[in-house]
Amino acid sequence: MLAQRRLVTEYTVEFVGREEAIQVSDKETILKACLREGIAQEYSCRVGMCLACSAEVLEGEVKQPAARGLSEEEAEDYCLTCMARPQSDLKIDRGKYPPSIETGSVESAGPVTADDD
Repeated sequence: MLAQRRLVTEYTVEFVGREEAIQVSDKETILKACLREGIAQEYSCRVGMCLACSAEVLEGEVKQPAARGLSEEEAEDYCLTCMARPQSDLKIDRGKYPPSIETGSVESAGPVTADDD
């Protein structure tokens, strides 16, 4: 019996305020695609905790189950590009940080592991 393979879906990720847009697979992180395409995306930990790679999601949806640096409420409007995988075409504003970065109110949700392939 042949194993079924899930098709890869590509989405357009547009960076608002910049003249940049890239194609990102639903199986890769936005950060990984930025690095592949030579786009200077800020990052540090690559495990969803430091918030250096934060972006505000203006349009579209992302999947980011390992983005522990964001509260559930913040994850509705922000993404961590090191964890976020597109689920639709996106418009994001890089360098926009959630309110918790100013208050320091995020608590660890357990062990931290990298989510890149």
